[in-house]
Parts: sequence; structure tokens; C-alpha cells
Amino acid sequence: MPDSQAARPGPQQQATGLPALADGTLLGFDFGTRRIGVALGNTITRQARPLEILASEPIAPRFARIGALLAEWQPVLLVVGLALDTDGGEQEATRRCRRFANQLHGRFRLPVILQDERHSSLEAQALQARHAPDDALAAAVILQRYLDAH
Repeated sequence: MPDSQAARPGPQQQATGLPALADGTLLGFDFGTRRIGVALGNTITRQARPLEILASEPIAPRFARIGALLAEWQPVLLVVGLALDTDGGEQEATRRCRRFANQLHGRFRLPVILQDERHSSLEAQALQARHAPDDALAAAVILQRYLDAH
């Protein structure tokens, strides 16, 4: 099979030794069963910011909106928060995050990276005046962690 038709690998968990990050826009996602926070980042400014919050259900409108965001921002990479327990172990939410990352990769054929999101909601709460977690701000925290690591 020629290289241009080779299948891209699925979502990757962040690890050391990743190739250099291509310049461009990144979208970050904080996946939840009720809401999905979306953040926008850029490799030149190395900054992430909250973008919007999507409803997790129903699925068709969710992916339609994600498709519209991808068309608008033309990201080079998608970063999905990986929900791990406090000890780094997997839980039911971890499987859901992986499934969402696989769906993004399968539908949109963009590279997807899984980023440890432990305590991102707490960090997002500390960054805002309200006590309710802001899913888009949590997505920005996740994406900023990724940018800071690269």
C-alpha cells in the first residue's frame, strides 16, 4: 500500500519521545457523559483558551458541531483528556474517553493524543470565580498541559 494510503494510527497516549509538534492550531476536549468542553490552542503562541461547551447527547449533533469546529479552525492535532483515577489507574470514565478519542480519529482522520487530565476540573475551578466546573476551561487546562509538555 503506498504511504499516502497507509492507515493512520489511532489515538496515542502522551509519552516521552513524541515527534516534534507541527505548527498550527490544536483543539482540546474534556469529555464527559453530559458535556464536552472544547478548547483552542496554538503551537506558535503555546497558549490554550476555552472555546465552547457541547452537549454529549445526542451523538449526531455532537459530531456535526465538532465537524464544524474542525472546518473552522483546521487543527493539526486533537488532544483528548484521559480520565484516570488519582493513582493513575483506569476506570469506566477512562474507557469512555478512549472511545471518544477513537471516534474522533475514525470520523475525522486527524491525529489524536490522549492527555492525562487528573485534577483538571479542580484546576479549572481554581481559575474561575464560580464553584461549578467549566468544562471548556477544563479542556483549556488539558490542552495547556499538552502544550507545556512539548
